[in-house]
Amino acid sequence: MNDVESCCRLSVDHEVIANSKELLRKNEEEILNQARLFSLLGNEVRLKITRLFLDVERMCVCDLSDALQMKQSPISQHLRKLKDGGLLVNKREGMTIYYSIHPSKKESLAKIIKG
Repeated sequence: MNDVESCCRLSVDHEVIANSKELLRKNEEEILNQARLFSLLGNEVRLKITRLFLDVERMCVCDLSDALQMKQSPISQHLRKLKDGGLLVNKREGMTIYYSIHPSKKESLAKIIKG
């Protein structure tokens, strides 16, 4: 409850409040997943990496380092967070590890990022 006297409503719509609470309760897991996603994408570097992967099928750390003009170490840390968050997958080919967007996430990420 909000005890601050800054609201100017004339009456309390208890039904709207109850329905809103129920809606939030029913969607709690989805909201938490969305919050985690936005937390991951809220970092400029991780958003850039994800945006690149929407148009480029796969890249290794060296490719990303050249494209983003950053050292490999911080890029690797961002890739790990995106992978741990379920947004990226990786595949080793010889000594090189290639990253790409998880196939089940590509469409939803494209909608969020590209609009």
